[in-house]
Amino acid sequence: MKRYGNLYHKIVDIDNIRLAHKNARKNKTKYREIVEVDKDPEYYVQEIHRMLTDGSYRCSEYEKFIKNDSGKEREIFRVPYFPDRIVQHAIMQIVEPIWKKTLITDTFQAIKGRGVHKCKKKVEKVVQRLGKRYCLQVDVRKFYPSICNEVLKDTARKKIKCRDTLKLLDQIIEGHEGVPIGNYISQYFGNLVLSDIDHYCKEVLKAKYYFRYCDDIIVIDDDKEYLHFVKEELSKLLTSKSLDMKGNYQVYKITKDRGVDCFGFVVCPTTTRLRKSIANAFRESVRSPNADLSVAAYYGWVKHLHSKECLWCAVLEGKDIEVSPKVRAELTKKIRNDK
Repeated sequence: MKRYGNLYHKIVDIDNIRLAHKNARKNKTKYREIVEVDKDPEYYVQEIHRMLTDGSYRCSEYEKFIKNDSGKEREIFRVPYFPDRIVQHAIMQIVEPIWKKTLITDTFQAIKGRGVHKCKKKVEKVVQRLGKRYCLQVDVRKFYPSICNEVLKDTARKKIKCRDTLKLLDQIIEGHEGVPIGNYISQYFGNLVLSDIDHYCKEVLKAKYYFRYCDDIIVIDDDKEYLHFVKEELSKLLTSKSLDMKGNYQVYKITKDRGVDCFGFVVCPTTTRLRKSIANAFRESVRSPNADLSVAAYYGWVKHLHSKECLWCAVLEGKDIEVSPKVRAELTKKIRNDK
């Protein structure tokens, strides 16, 4: 396996740090921290260059807060914009192309050009066009907090041999036990830790229809017993990385009543619908006084549905819900523009 060296000078390059600031501030220009840096960006760019060059950069303390995510409370961690978030962007601009080459094409989180909707389309093809009948779904118990720092360090060294770059990555890794949710670099760390498992399932277990988004894994096949075998192997592989499979894994037959719950969508043999929790949230949002503002937020989900029975059509037809003329007009306009 090829390992890459001589990377650090690219990370600390002034132009790379300027680009990191530009990328890190996207869609966040009103944040107080970014407003402050924008008053004299060249000063802060030069400061980061100096800290990385003379070795004085140290990861800042994390600010922790609790976020309710679909009924689950998650610990979210945040570091200051300067210097930490800019530094993480500077690192990723150089190492992401290297790491991306190691990932299978059927992992979808935090990778440019992929994402939830591309994953949905692939699952739809397997279920609706190829007619595969059974599905295995598993995920990892407390995935990010459970990632072992030493495992992550070893994973980083599989493709990178530049000592200064590894020293910088180690400092970020050692800044917190486990991978802190909220760090820009964290999602890619998660991908890297599970990449070996992805390759093993595809190349050794011959799981042709294997898909992963973060720690959620879907395997589809016509052989139910084979999926149980894959589940047992996955459990062993996760244990080898000091991770545990959740006990709520499922192996089930795909039917019109029980489709593949695919990251916000439910893919059945002939239709695709929104996950019930998202559909209900959409219904509630269009009832609210600010409904016209809520439509755009859910449109990204609904426009990817094609079934006549989907919630989108139900809203347009006025079933089970009252929609203001303003909202109805906006929905209709968006659908017409998308056709």
